[in-house]
Order: sequence, then C-alpha cells, then structure tokens
Amino acid sequence: MAPGRRVGLNGIEWAIEEVRAQSGQVVLANAEGRVETRSFRWLVNHPDLRLLPAAEAGERPAAVSHQPRTLADLTEDQLVRARLRAAHVLEAETGFREGHPARALPGEPRPAYDPDRTGLTQRRYAKAAELKAMPRPEAIRLGLQHLSFRTLERLTGLAGESLLLACADGRWTRRRGGHPSITEEVREAIFAVKEECEERARISMAAKHRLLHQYMRERFPSFPTEKVPSRVTLAVVWKEWFGPGGARQRYQRTAQAAAEAGVSGRFVVHRPGQVLVLDSTPMPVKLRETVFGEAVTATLTLALDLYTRGLPAFRLTLQSDTSVDVAMLLRDVMLPLPIREGWGEEMEWPYVGVPADVIAEFTGHRVAALPFFAPETVTTDHGGPYRNHDLVEAEREIGCRILPARVLRQTDKYAVERQFLSIQTMLFEHLLGFTGSDVADRGADPERDATLTLAQAEHIIATWIVRVWQNHKLGEYAPSWAPGEEHSPNTLFAAAMEQGGFDLDFPEPSFYYKVLRKHHVKIHARRGVKILNLWYYDPILDEPRFQQPSGRGGKHANLWVVRSDRRDRRRVFLQDPDDHDRWHILPWRGLPPEGEIPAFSDKSVDALLEHLRANKITVHSEKELLTPLLEILGSVTPVGQWPSQAKKKAGKKQRVAQARERTRAEAAAADRPAAPTPPAEMPAAWAAQARAIDQAVDADRRRRREEALLDEEPVAPPLLEDFLRRRRMFLLPPDPAPGSSEATEENT
Repeated sequence: MAPGRRVGLNGIEWAIEEVRAQSGQVVLANAEGRVETRSFRWLVNHPDLRLLPAAEAGERPAAVSHQPRTLADLTEDQLVRARLRAAHVLEAETGFREGHPARALPGEPRPAYDPDRTGLTQRRYAKAAELKAMPRPEAIRLGLQHLSFRTLERLTGLAGESLLLACADGRWTRRRGGHPSITEEVREAIFAVKEECEERARISMAAKHRLLHQYMRERFPSFPTEKVPSRVTLAVVWKEWFGPGGARQRYQRTAQAAAEAGVSGRFVVHRPGQVLVLDSTPMPVKLRETVFGEAVTATLTLALDLYTRGLPAFRLTLQSDTSVDVAMLLRDVMLPLPIREGWGEEMEWPYVGVPADVIAEFTGHRVAALPFFAPETVTTDHGGPYRNHDLVEAEREIGCRILPARVLRQTDKYAVERQFLSIQTMLFEHLLGFTGSDVADRGADPERDATLTLAQAEHIIATWIVRVWQNHKLGEYAPSWAPGEEHSPNTLFAAAMEQGGFDLDFPEPSFYYKVLRKHHVKIHARRGVKILNLWYYDPILDEPRFQQPSGRGGKHANLWVVRSDRRDRRRVFLQDPDDHDRWHILPWRGLPPEGEIPAFSDKSVDALLEHLRANKITVHSEKELLTPLLEILGSVTPVGQWPSQAKKKAGKKQRVAQARERTRAEAAAADRPAAPTPPAEMPAAWAAQARAIDQAVDADRRRRREEALLDEEPVAPPLLEDFLRRRRMFLLPPDPAPGSSEATEENT
C-alpha cells in the first residue's frame, strides 16, 4: 500500500494519493477529482476491493489540488464549539484556558492544572479524566467524548488558527464528493439542453428534465433509464454549473453576446469626471406653478459623479424634461455654481490648491463649494431625451464618450438610482407636499399641502447639496485606498486634485447655441427663413451677404444653418459667417413689436397647425397666425373676468400646460447668453396676462389697418346722384338754367 497504487472499489478506479501511517489512514482520489480519507481497516475489509495493475514507471496520477480550509468555512456555532475544545487543550498545556497567565480567567489556574505544582503529563491525564466524567450529552454536543490523552499529545505545538482548525470536526468542512450519477453521457446531455434553452423561451426545470430524458433516449439508446439523474439532482447540478438562472431570457442572450464580443468585465473609476451618470425621475413632492398656483409634478434630473458620489448639477422641469434640458445640465457640470443669497462663508469654495479668488477672477462671481469638471464618459438610460440625436451631438461637442446602460439593467447605473432614494429619505420626506413612493402610501391631500414653487424647491435642493450632501460621510462607497479613513464627496475631490491637479476649463458662452437643434434652410428675400412651418425674420437678413448662398459644401450645399430651441419657439438663432462668436436672433414674423405674446413651444405650434388643418383655414401671411395662436394659448378669456373665474373655467390640464410653457421659456432665457433685446417678462396674474394679450390683438389690428392705407390717401365714397348718373338706364335730364322759359314752377 503506497502512493500511486491503483485499486477498484465498487467498479470505480481509485488511486492512493497519500498514506498516513501515523494515523492509520489512506487518502484516495478518483478520476473525477473526488478525494476521500479512509482507514486501513475500512479499506482491507471492503467487500469489493480489487488491486489493479501498477502504473508504469514514472507514471503517477495527478494529485487533486484544493485550497486549505480556513476559519471562514465554519459557521458561528461550529466556531464556538471549536473554541471550547481549544480551551480545554490549552488548559491542559499551559494551565490557562486562554493559553497565557496574562489572560487568566477568574479562578485560574485550577489546582489540578496549576503549572507551578503539576507537570504537563499530569495535566493531560487530569483533563482526560475530567472529560470522561463529563455528562454524555454535553460531551457529545461539544465533541469531547473522544478527547483522550493521546489526542492531547498530538495537538501539542499548535496554537492560534491552526489549533482551532485542528479542533474543528473534519466532517464540517470535508471536500464535496460531487455527483456520481453525472457520467460523461449525462454531462453531454445537460450541456446540450443548456444550449437549446438559450434560444427558447424560459421553461421550468421539469421541462428541462424531460428534454434531458429525450436527449439520452435518442443519442444513447443503451443507457439505462433508471440511471438518468432525477429532477432534484438536475436542479442542484444546474445551479452549481450555470448559476441560479434568475435572469430573463432576453437579457441573458444580450449578456452572453456581450461576453462573446469581449465587452464584459468591471470598470474601475479612479478620478472625478471619469464617469458621469444621468437619470430623471418624477419629484415626489408636489409644487406650485406661478401662473395659476396649481399643484404640479416636476421632473428631477440628476448628474452623479461615480468616483466622488457628488452631485455637480441638477435640473427641475415641469412635467417631462427634453434633450435641451439634459444638454444644459451637462453644461452646468462644467460651470462653477455661484454663491446664492443667504449662503454663508462655510459654503464657499474650500479646496486647497486652487484659491477661491482665482476662480472668482475667472468667473466674475464668488463660487460655491461644489466641484465642476469636464465629464469624460456619460452613462444614461434609454429614455427619449437621452436618445435624442441633439443630446448626442451636445455630448460630442463637450468631448465626452457615451456609454448607454443596457435596457432595464438598473445595475449599470445603480449609483444614481440609489441617489434618488437617498435624497428622498434625507430631504424630500421633510417637505410639505411629499407624495411618498407609492400611491397607497400617499397622504390625504398632498396637493393641498403643496406650498413650494419651482424656484423655491430648486433653491432648497441646491442648498442641501452644497451644505449637506457634499460633506456627508461616505459609508460603503469610501475609497479602497484609504481603509479606516472617513471621506466625503468634497474630501475625495480634494484628494483627486492633490494627485492629478485641477483644470480650469470653462465652456464657451456660445455653447448654448451649439447644442440646439440644427436646421439647414434657405434665406428668402423679404420673408426670412422657414423653420418647422413658421417664418422668422430680422432686418439683418436684408444684408447682401445673406441674400446669397452660404457657400457650404457637402450634403447641405449652399444652405444656411439656423438653430432653434424647442422650449421657446418665438425666436431662432443664426451664426454670423464673419464672426463665429456672434449670433443673430431672428424673431417670429407673427410677434408684435411690443413683444407681449406669451411663450410657446413645439407642442403649442403643433396644436396651432392641427387647429388650422381641422378648420380648413387658409393662411395668407404670418400675422394671421397670431389670432388662432392666442386662442390656443387661452387668450379668449375676457379682460373683465376675475382670476378666480378664469381658474374655474379653464381646465387644470390646460393651466398646467400654460405654466409649463412659461417655465420652459424662462429656463431657455436663463440658459441663453445675454442678448441685445431680452424678451419681456410675462405678468404674474392671469388677469394681467389676458389684458396684455387683448392689447396685443388691438395693436396688431391697428397696425394692419395702417399698413393697408400707406399706399394711397383715403377717398370719400361718391354720392348717390353721381353713382346713378354713371348708369345709362337711370340718366336724368339736366336741370334748366335759372331764368329760362323751361324753369317754370311746374317743371321745378
């Protein structure tokens, strides 16, 4: 009996891997990697033991490698039992259960184990007698019924983790024996069923077990049916080999395709701005719009830096956001946040290495304690605003890469998903109008409790981010290179500045125009440019350089590029061909000179054109579009009506839409660089808005009448007598001259 000897047990070939003569044991290993430790007595008395021919010289079965066991492989209960056994061993060795006099427990050393009065052999015999006298159930529970004098001798010299592992029952951590019923034929069938299930719809384990039987019956007709593994065994093997299988079939196929393409793996973020995650969600707090005071739902869009877990920018929009809002959010990430009213010195730029005065000199204002940087990679979901080609072009304009998350895979942007929950628990739950995370958890009337306006909510969130979130302690998201240290988003950004420096790179003022939607059009004389069925004109277009083709080549040869903001369709923007930093604002031809028309977006223009098509209205000029547009915007309300009556007549959906039009126009005006002629502000109350619209209609009618009379002087209408004399059938004889014979009284 020597290492390398081959034996047969129950028809299975085993190789003797190790012979432990001191303990009377032998280690056996088979071809499948199964390892078992048996005693000499069990092996020589086995009823089906056969000695196989010895291997050739130099040939020896490869030893099955496995990692050594550790204390982490034990459960809490098993570790406690091992510590109790080790305490008895240490008491027999040293006289103290902790193994040293400095850690003596109360009452130690006991007289039978006092190292000053007894020897090591005496203490071992005393411990063996004590354990033998221990009650049988207690000894079995602790595993001390077989702890004899010889066992105490074999454990001599062990300490620490080695002693605990030696005192642990080997059956607790024995190597798994595998599944003998999984032969080569069955293994082939399981993998064939796995490959077939990848293309099919999701099926149960019972259906997979039937497919396994079908494969075995057709491919291996002579294989005994009773030796095919049961459904329970197949489920266990399936889970061990292929995982729990909780993924959906569609996503499992995409993940496998990604792995085959070589795009799988983890991505390590090690600097600020390396990965910026964007996402939007309805804000769980009802707000008040400023036109009618209705309770509305806003959309919160966040930008999260994955390295520092900081929030460099956010946006609040009524209803849903657009690609322009997300593009402006990316611009806000690159711009420093100005100090707002009511913010103290503790909220000013705190980072060492870049003084606040230097940044204030660049920006022209004091800067808040919020990092700003140029993002390198942007991760978004597949929502409409994020898939828009205008936003993609804006991201390319910034110079960042786009890394869209997989469909319905929250793990690809888990950080920002968890961020929404953190803001809710740390801030939103304390605000009036909080709606909760579910309809069933909603309050009695959150719309009645709503008190904050959109501007107030934006100020509160900005203050909370700068003062609370950027300075809060990171828990599991703390950096791995600083174990035991406490860090916040601000301290991580400061550490990154110290390691890699800081780049003061601000976006140009013209960035707003460059991210807008492009239109390639011709410039028509006296009419201007036509953008999405509306005409825009400015006297600058009468210059000779704009009356000629643009000279552009390629796909849009000889066309001019005009950009529009879908949030405010009252004007478009044309870049000067001679000075690229100068942009010309082209107003809509239907705008009155006073600029009193309310703001309108793409949605209002579509409703206007649909109204014209439905009523079969023929439009002869741009100014004739003003009247139906004002009707769509709600200007049919008489001037003398009270605001409360207007509020009752107009539906909530219409009022919210009008408030959204105004809010989006204000956001577009705030994002736009300083223009020569900024748009006039709308009145705050509905009555004032209706009065202004009425004046605009009157002024427009007056101007049209005056333009119609500029060509010729007004002529009085002819008399009835002159009109009758021009017609022959009504011609009358001329009046007789005074004093003639015909001028008698009768004739007269």
